[in-house]
Amino acid sequence: MQDIILGVTAGLLSSLFYAVSVIIYKSVAHDIRPLAVSAIKMWVSLAFIAILVFQPFRTTPFSVPLQDIIILGAAVTVGTVIGDTAYLFSQDRIGVSYAFPITSAYPITTYILAILFLGDQILPSRVFGVILAVVGIFVISRGQNHDADATEKGGSAAVGMALAILALIMYSFSTTLMQAGTSEVEAIDANFIRMLVGSIELAPAFAVARHLGMPLPSKRGIKVTVVAAFFGMALGSLLYLASIKYAGATIGAVVGSTSPLFGVPIAYAYLKERISRLEIVGIAATMTGVLLTVFVL
Repeated sequence: MQDIILGVTAGLLSSLFYAVSVIIYKSVAHDIRPLAVSAIKMWVSLAFIAILVFQPFRTTPFSVPLQDIIILGAAVTVGTVIGDTAYLFSQDRIGVSYAFPITSAYPITTYILAILFLGDQILPSRVFGVILAVVGIFVISRGQNHDADATEKGGSAAVGMALAILALIMYSFSTTLMQAGTSEVEAIDANFIRMLVGSIELAPAFAVARHLGMPLPSKRGIKVTVVAAFFGMALGSLLYLASIKYAGATIGAVVGSTSPLFGVPIAYAYLKERISRLEIVGIAATMTGVLLTVFVL
């Protein structure tokens, strides 16, 4: 029980940091492209976690078996490199108030993966939770399609929705892999491997994007992204990994999905994004479905 409490606490803090960070990213969306945000997030996080891993006052030596390196590398590839980048492109097109709740429904797909690959039971309350969350996502998407002001940078709402769903799926695969890769590994060491692999993968992607014409971010964009990355990625990813390690993938996923409870009110107050009553119902249905999927037997 102590491990679960520790994991839930870490997960809630991670959700808060992540919610604040995505709002900050959104505020500089015109100054920096999503791929550049993903790269800077990863590089800032790698520098931070390297300091923690290799500081001389550690009580245990750094140790990650090769099998876990492969699993954690796969987790960061699908979750952070692909998932986070897809999410950032999505929020550019449909807004934080819509992209955020949709991607935060990833505990549903995590549960499905657990049924398919880990032998979890099919429970009626959880099936109802899945249906409720899907209905909530549908309501959000319908509201988005009728709100022309929410689409930005010329991207279509349909593309934004597809990218948000892609991010949702990638997050669920990543969460499942992280539980497998942290069972015998310290959370700090595991996160160092994730940040190292992600940094290596994003470096050539950034170079190719620059070659194809991606503009360099502005100085303001870089400064704001570095600050947001420290809280949302450096601290947030470490806390999220600790949540999964101590509370398990399922509980860690649902606690991580509470970010919209922090993010949507901030988006409304800070970014002035409009939210209709019907869309609030959709967000509430999605979040309720997520909770039923995980907690109710």
